[in-house]
Amino acid sequence: MAVMAWMTRGRAGVAALLVLVALLAACMEGGPQGQRSVQVTQAWSRAIPPNAPVAAGFMTLRNAGRDDDRLVAVRSASAARVEIHEIRHEHGVARMRELAGGLPLPAGATVELAPGGYHLMFIDPGEGFVAGARVAATLVFERAGEREVVFEVRAIGATRGAQAGDGEHHQGH
Repeated sequence: MAVMAWMTRGRAGVAALLVLVALLAACMEGGPQGQRSVQVTQAWSRAIPPNAPVAAGFMTLRNAGRDDDRLVAVRSASAARVEIHEIRHEHGVARMRELAGGLPLPAGATVELAPGGYHLMFIDPGEGFVAGARVAATLVFERAGEREVVFEVRAIGATRGAQAGDGEHHQGH
């Protein structure tokens, strides 16, 4: 009888352990492991003149995960708000618009935010957008969660960002 009770408890313990492992694996997809699935490199911005109403941010995003993801929001203490924008050329005219649904990041794809294309728009920026400065922001991804990133501020006329690997700020990831 004691052996039978032990076998029943043993099976229940194994089943509980398997459930716990499955739950932990599911949580990891949106947690630290999911955060590593999106790589952020070359985060940079241009310096702006005093009292400029906006500043732009650029970077390269690589979704190394197996699932599609999306950059859904950006926050920064260096601006009143941050919007995700694109520039489209329609009938020879460049038109800028906010991507209300966020920026899609297909699995395995690299998406570049660069002048003339996708970019971040720092609305009502503070005084931190001067050449040589660094501006912190939090990227919010649909699946990968939040990422802290530091944008290096380049000269006003800069057309390229930092070297690969620059700009990403690791904070326990």
